[in-house]
Amino acid sequence: MTERWIVVGLGNPGPQYERTRHNVGQMVLDELAARTGQKFTVHKQTRTQMVETRLRPGGPRLVLVKPMSYMNLSGGPVASVLKFFGATLENLVVVHDEVDIDFDAIKLKRGGGEGGHNGLRDISKACGSKDYLRVRVGVGRPPGRMDTADFVLKPFTSTEQADLPLLLERSADAVEQIIDHGLKAAQNAVHAR
Repeated sequence: MTERWIVVGLGNPGPQYERTRHNVGQMVLDELAARTGQKFTVHKQTRTQMVETRLRPGGPRLVLVKPMSYMNLSGGPVASVLKFFGATLENLVVVHDEVDIDFDAIKLKRGGGEGGHNGLRDISKACGSKDYLRVRVGVGRPPGRMDTADFVLKPFTSTEQADLPLLLERSADAVEQIIDHGLKAAQNAVHAR
């Protein structure tokens, strides 16, 4: 069992972005923190908001991290957290929005391309590798000819907002499954849905 996991939720800082599609990664981390009764505090050395916790007594240590930078500059803070804790990419999980997956779907993987996601691209560049775990939370494709960047910075529709709490819970469950059972078992459980 890995002693410490770094779980990063991607998003943008500021109240104007809080409930947008691009911030779904940070919403999932809020769900994980709420499960352990913890609140995020600012960790100035790594330029992040952070919670150190365990999912259950005796379980592996979790560091929940929300970079305080804009999405496209997530790499520096993530690399700083890994360095601060002496952690490797082997136990890094990044939770992020994914436009190539339908809303309400979740996909898990290690490594691979970034699919045009600038936050992932910056993390891969700063860490020198794409070989980290990802919880890809589906936010759907932009309607019509809407620009993808505009789409992800918009709030969820009222119909989506009704289903969002369950999606956040399931995404947090997926993080826990990766940590408790490994990627393959987590994929079997999450992708079978």
